[in-house]
Amino acid sequence: MKTKTSATSNANKSNTQAKTAVKAKLAEEAKTTPVNGTPAKAKEVPVKAVPVLPPVSLDDRIQNFERLRGLANNREQLVNKLNELTKFNYNHDGSSQFTLRDSTGLEFKTTNTNFINLVTTQLQQTLEQRKQEIETQILEFQL
Repeated sequence: MKTKTSATSNANKSNTQAKTAVKAKLAEEAKTTPVNGTPAKAKEVPVKAVPVLPPVSLDDRIQNFERLRGLANNREQLVNKLNELTKFNYNHDGSSQFTLRDSTGLEFKTTNTNFINLVTTQLQQTLEQRKQEIETQILEFQL
């Protein structure tokens, strides 16, 4: 008996769910169906105003293009330097020498691998940050 009762109970639940779904569908159709020949009002969607940009002169457009080209060249140079630095980091055998020299001939040299790793890591982070800044400027650029 228990199995028949639970089977009947499950059938009643599914019938109730089906009736509820049909009622919801009929209610939705009633909202969109015209009554007495007058169409139902559609929901009004606010129209966003598109800002009107003033026309750009040919000279201004060319200048903007040159600025964009300059940003692209800077990005390309940064990518090349990052690639060189990455190759150095993975291919040096620990016998590297770090040298700083100024215009007067003063010089600083070291072969300390910890110092060289510290400098190259900091340099790589700085180059990556600058590359991201330039890429953001390029993406936001408007001719």
